[in-house]
Amino acid sequence: MSFPTSPDAMSPEWLAEKLGQDPQALRGFTVAKVGTGQMCDSYRLALDWEDGAAAPASVIAKCPSHDEASRNIAKLTGTYVKEVSWYRELAADSGVAAPRCYHAEIADDDVNFVLILSDLAPARQGDQLAGLDLAGLLPCIEAAAGLHALLWNDPRLEALPWLSRDNGDLIRHLFPQLYLGFRERYAARLDRDVLDLGAGIVERLDAYLARAPAARTIVHGDLRIDNILFAPDGGHCWLVDWQTLGRGSGASDLAYLVGTSIADPVECAAADRPAFDHWIGALQQLGIAPDEEGLWTDYRIGALSGYFMAVFASMSVERTTRGDEMFAVMAERPARQALMLGSLELL
Repeated sequence: MSFPTSPDAMSPEWLAEKLGQDPQALRGFTVAKVGTGQMCDSYRLALDWEDGAAAPASVIAKCPSHDEASRNIAKLTGTYVKEVSWYRELAADSGVAAPRCYHAEIADDDVNFVLILSDLAPARQGDQLAGLDLAGLLPCIEAAAGLHALLWNDPRLEALPWLSRDNGDLIRHLFPQLYLGFRERYAARLDRDVLDLGAGIVERLDAYLARAPAARTIVHGDLRIDNILFAPDGGHCWLVDWQTLGRGSGASDLAYLVGTSIADPVECAAADRPAFDHWIGALQQLGIAPDEEGLWTDYRIGALSGYFMAVFASMSVERTTRGDEMFAVMAERPARQALMLGSLELL
């Protein structure tokens, strides 16, 4: 490799240069694993600079997963390519609440990569298992609107090959098989109606994948609180883990966020429309004139996306105890949301 893909392969000189410093200015660094991501490995590098260096005290390094299954699915779906390309081509000038990228590089195999990002500590990662209420989600909704406004019905959606990549055939082939494994794995954990929702998605999979949204834009694709960093006061947040970027309806991103976050189905049902209205208002402040009726339909169908991701991801990445429960929650909460919104019937 012409560049390091893990902290133990990084030299102080290489790292200092990528941070815009004299190669000899960094005496060394220490490494600590961070995050709960299962598609990549992330580390905090605490940097020991020579006196007077105007440089960050720490950075985050993202590298390929140590798990072979995770790397394989990343290659199939272009996961690593999407995140590296986001930071290379869009993030810096986007105005979207995201970490600063100091260096982004990926090999021709679409697997070996490295990202050096700003460390947003003391911001904390959201806790998917604990969830969050509507009040806590408001900064996330505003950050999502900032992302969605970036390429709202924009011709660049077709011009960026890494963003316009179509994984539809792969999903049509894999999802029905993965669902059977998911149903077996979670048979004792999830209620029958939650498990049966997946069968309904399989039956309507072509309609789900082919449906044209009311408006197309760039979507995060995995917009849940595990992939959001929150300021200590909870008033601001930053979106991270840009590995599932794609084109679609921003309302689907929003439904995914609300559905995966709010644990109580009654509370979630009460939050759906206020969350949607808050997002619409944020878009309008950014100069977008949204089709509210069409986007509300997108939102209702988008409630299926959290369940969809839970099935696909749980059966494709390294299995862990926390991961098993996280994916169960990711299926269970959006399933209740989708059942209450009548999402399948809209297909």
